Amino acid sequence: MSAVEIEYCVPCGFLNRASDLSEHLLSTFGADLESVALVTGDHGVFEVRVDGEAIFRKADDDYDVDEITRRVREAM
Repeated sequence: MSAVEIEYCVPCGFLNRASDLSEHLLSTFGADLESVALVTGDHGVFEVRVDGEAIFRKADDDYDVDEITRRVREAM
């Protein structure tokens, strides 16, 4: 089982995006995930990690729920 962390920028208002993504991942992978944690951040951060390894960074990639889901699946 894998643990997912979604670090999001609080001042930027990314909570809804992080919450929506966490719900999508939980509904897609269900019991195959150990946890999905929302981690507060700042300075524009939006990063997704699986078992501590970054699989998505907003600074490097366009936000795409389907692409992030595919990367999570590959990292599990």
